Amino acid sequence: MTKRILSSRARRGRPQTGRPRAPYHHGNLREAILQAALRLVETVGPGGITLRATARLAGVSQAAPYRHFASKEALLAAVAEEGFRALTAMQRDSARHQGDPIERFQALGLAYIGFASSHPSHFRVMFAPEVADKVAYPTLAKAAAEAFGLLVDVIAECQRAGKVKEGDPKELALAAWSVVHGLSALVVDRQLSELYPVKIEEMARSVTQRLLDGLVLRP
Repeated sequence: MTKRILSSRARRGRPQTGRPRAPYHHGNLREAILQAALRLVETVGPGGITLRATARLAGVSQAAPYRHFASKEALLAAVAEEGFRALTAMQRDSARHQGDPIERFQALGLAYIGFASSHPSHFRVMFAPEVADKVAYPTLAKAAAEAFGLLVDVIAECQRAGKVKEGDPKELALAAWSVVHGLSALVVDRQLSELYPVKIEEMARSVTQRLLDGLVLRP
């Protein structure tokens, strides 16, 4: 009996050899995982993301991300959707302060480049090959379409005002987007600091003005 009591006391005083389960401290698990994924993108890019590494960085168990994301692609899709919604909000806010449709058109382009330069991780994920098939994620596809729709709508508005050349607004929007997106990608990848050493704002205004020069009808 005495031996059993001593043995019990010894077990109570003995340090645990197994790793105790850490308590979960995040009030919003989904947001914690998204933020961790964005931090990882800064160092490994969208292709290097794993759910295990994301969980480790967020300070949660390896199984925790699966409560909200079925796969790495699903996680990246959620990050991309968040990015498109933030981009749309920034563009709307920028354009609503302009009274002229041409000014709103340029404001959308400036806001696009500004978003890319200030949110490079979001930008990279939004156009990463891992989430190129946006149809597989309906809410992402909707968010991306809404962002593009802003550009189509303002071009159509410019056409109705007789300020932009005739043509399919979607085709003109695609051409405009290609120019602005190309500059944004160069900025995010830091390809212009030596070739074109000016402030991003100056660069963005110059490029969007050149774009306008090719589209605007002259009296």
